[in-house]
Amino acid sequence: MRWQKRGLVYAPGGDLWWARSHGHLPTVDPTAQGVIRVYFTALDENNYGRIGRVDLDVDDPGRILSVSAEPLLDLGEIGTFDDCGVVASSIVDFKGSTYLYYHGFQRAVRVPYLLFTGLALVSPDGARLTRVGRVPVLDRIATDPFIRAAPHVLADGDLLKMWYVSGAGWSESHGGLHYRCTIRYATSRDGIAWESHGQECIEPEGEDEYAVGRPCVLREDGLYRMWYSRRSFRELYTMGYAESADGLRWERKDELAGLEKSAEGWDAEMVCYPSVIDVAGRRLMFYNGNRRGASGFGYAVLER
Repeated sequence: MRWQKRGLVYAPGGDLWWARSHGHLPTVDPTAQGVIRVYFTALDENNYGRIGRVDLDVDDPGRILSVSAEPLLDLGEIGTFDDCGVVASSIVDFKGSTYLYYHGFQRAVRVPYLLFTGLALVSPDGARLTRVGRVPVLDRIATDPFIRAAPHVLADGDLLKMWYVSGAGWSESHGGLHYRCTIRYATSRDGIAWESHGQECIEPEGEDEYAVGRPCVLREDGLYRMWYSRRSFRELYTMGYAESADGLRWERKDELAGLEKSAEGWDAEMVCYPSVIDVAGRRLMFYNGNRRGASGFGYAVLER
C-alpha cells in the first residue's frame, strides 16, 4: 500500500474570529453529494475549538469551493464536557438521520484536559449541526476514566459499530505528563446508548510507544481495515495500519500504512489523524501534519 501525497489543502488564514489557526481532525462526510465535504476544528485566539467545514471539488480535491464563515458547532455551555472545544471525528447515516460524532474538550487542573464523545445531528444541507444533548454519549466508565474520544462509526444493518480512543491513565515520565491511549470497541442500536466491549483492539507496543488514536475503519471484501495515529517518546505522530476479520481482533501491520513524513514542509514533523474515504473511483486520505493540525490538513491518493 502506498499513498501519493497531493499537498496541503486548507489552513485558516487568521481572518475569521473563530478560526485563527488549525485545521484539526479533518472528517469527511460520506453522505455529501457533488462535493467532498470536510468538517474540521479551528482554534480562536484563546485556543477554544469550534467545528467548521470546507467543501472541495470532487475532481480536484485540492481545490476549495467554499469555507464556512461561521462555526457550525460552537462551544458547549459553561461547565459541560465540551465547554472548551468541540472536535468532529465521524459521520454516519443511520435510520434516516445523519449523525456527527465529536469529542468535547474540558480543561482540567492536574491534567491538561478530559475528552468525552458527544453527538450532533447534521442538517440535510450540511450547514447546521445540532447537539443531541448536554451530556456525552460516551462518558467515563471504569475502563475509560479519562478519555473516550475520536470515534469512528460504521453502520451494519440496524447496528452501529464504533472504534474509539480510550485513555487508561496518565503518568509523569520522560520529562512530562503523558497519557496512555488504546483503541476500544463499542456498539449501539440507537446511536445514543453505547455498550463497550472489554477487549482492546489496538494498544501501544513496546516501552517507547505510549498512545494510538483517531482510528478510521473501512470494511471491504469481508475485511476491516483501520488507519490510525501512533505516538512514542522517540518520535512524534506517525501513521499505523491494522486488519481484522471481525472488527474485534486486529493484527497490526504498520509497515503497510504507506504514508510517511515529508522531508520538509507542513507535514515534515508528523503525519496523523487520518480520514479515509472512497470518492469517484479513488481512495483518498485526508490527514493532519505538523503540530497536530496547526499547519492545516492535506490529502493523499492511494496508488492502485
